[in-house]
Amino acid sequence: MMVHLMRRNRLQDWMKREGLDLAIVTHPANVFYLTGFYCNPHERFLGIVVPAKGESTLIVPALEKEAATAKSQMNVDSHSDTEMAADVLHTVIERTYANPQTVGIEKASMSVARYEEISARVGGSYQDIEPALLQMRQCKDETEVSIMRKAAKLADLAVEAAVSAIEVGKTEVEIVQAIEAAIKAHGGERAAFETIVLSGEKSALPHGVPGTRKIASGDIVLVDLGVVVEGYCSDITRTFVVGEASPEQRAIYDTVLQANEAAIAAVKPGIAASEIDRAARDVIARSGYAEYFIHRVGHGLGIDVHEFPSLHGANTTPLVTGMTFTIEPGIYLPGTGGVRIEDDVLVVDGGVEVLTKFPKELMILPA
Repeated sequence: MMVHLMRRNRLQDWMKREGLDLAIVTHPANVFYLTGFYCNPHERFLGIVVPAKGESTLIVPALEKEAATAKSQMNVDSHSDTEMAADVLHTVIERTYANPQTVGIEKASMSVARYEEISARVGGSYQDIEPALLQMRQCKDETEVSIMRKAAKLADLAVEAAVSAIEVGKTEVEIVQAIEAAIKAHGGERAAFETIVLSGEKSALPHGVPGTRKIASGDIVLVDLGVVVEGYCSDITRTFVVGEASPEQRAIYDTVLQANEAAIAAVKPGIAASEIDRAARDVIARSGYAEYFIHRVGHGLGIDVHEFPSLHGANTTPLVTGMTFTIEPGIYLPGTGGVRIEDDVLVVDGGVEVLTKFPKELMILPA
């Protein structure tokens, strides 16, 4: 639990520099980062009250108190379903830092209703602390990296399960079921997002929805999945062909693979995030498919499956050791099919470590 105390101390140091008296952190991922406790509170209140000086208090629904106390090993208050969470919050704030003048909240995460409820009880001015929290989270420590390596390994195993399940006549949702069963069987907490399996012309939809379409010979099959391990996500995409690959399928696959490898090769500390996007985009453009690469090359990865940094062509933020993100170029030909190859990477001193290991050479699966 020492690591979570260190993170709270780091937040407090930042608050002092910013002149904040108090922070109320409510996004479940940020609460987890600061306490080690994760839950989905649904409509109930979950939050951590962090004063600029002194001890923080975690506030959870009553049904989560035992688990929260065990996981966080810090001050925990709770509220029942018949209590007003705002009353409990106000009591904790009065005890922690009476009459704060400057209060930090997560503006992008907090609902207007929740803000109005809090500000009606707690006066002062309000400042957005979410960018600072996301900045803290984007560089992973050794413990986080170790967990993310495990999550990536389970993602590789889930892709293996997909390969074993893909066969002519099976539906996309049947492949999804096989993948998600494998995630549980190998010890994953859950899928990091809704698993994507798209076949044939549907593979041209970057975030299409799996359905009852049956796999046919000659299909491209795109598999995009993620696994949560100890609160951290992996995210991998592999693309296969069933039966015999056409010259066009091979051409777009080879181009995407080269783009993936070029982007990974460009990763090192100090390089702008935009350069990683450009490395992949240049490969695809040279092959004549520029208009069919319709999204950024990657996104940050950690407690949330989408975190900082965003690897797009306008982001000049320099990469820093400890950043973890995806590299996922793709080509999507409407009405024909698409290819995406996605890996999870870690910025290390002098270069990059690729966390996902499943082979990337084109696999032709039996018809």
